[in-house]
Amino acid sequence: MRQVIIYPGEDGYFVAEVPSLPDCIRQGKSKEETLTNIKEAIRIYIAALQEDSISVQEEHFDVLVAVV
Repeated sequence: MRQVIIYPGEDGYFVAEVPSLPDCIRQGKSKEETLTNIKEAIRIYIAALQEDSISVQEEHFDVLVAVV
């Protein structure tokens, strides 16, 4: 299970990032498509790390969301 942040991008697409997996970013035309795309990206990202014998960073759900 991974924390995913989704927000509207400048080009009208939604952007999803996974803070615990650096540079694991995807986008989509809708939130649903973006979620599907980032799930696949997470799977591929973790598989690539494991294939290269690199440890996978554990997820930590310590989040503070603030609107200032």
